[in-house]
Amino acid sequence: MSFANVSAGQLRELPAHEITEEIEAVVEELFKDALLMEAEEELPLSVSYFDLGLTSLKLTRIKQQLEVLLDVSVDTTVLFNEPTVEHLVRYLSGLLASTPAADLPAAP
Repeated sequence: MSFANVSAGQLRELPAHEITEEIEAVVEELFKDALLMEAEEELPLSVSYFDLGLTSLKLTRIKQQLEVLLDVSVDTTVLFNEPTVEHLVRYLSGLLASTPAADLPAAP
């Protein structure tokens, strides 16, 4: 299942492990793009994204993209306190799993 075909509301209705898989795919794609990596290159999930060469400016852009794509508010301190893709995916998965689709405003 491609995230491009799943809305944030539909994503929230998936089982927790599928939410995590979908979010990981989206986050990896955004980070690879920001780091100018090829799609087939492996992104180390447990290495600090700052050690990989990501700047705070690029991280802010990724944060904004994730907020739009996932319809969530991302706490900026989470991005800097444990700066790994692995931690960010866990955080976002928890956010989506804890917000039932019924509690969200209807899409226009």
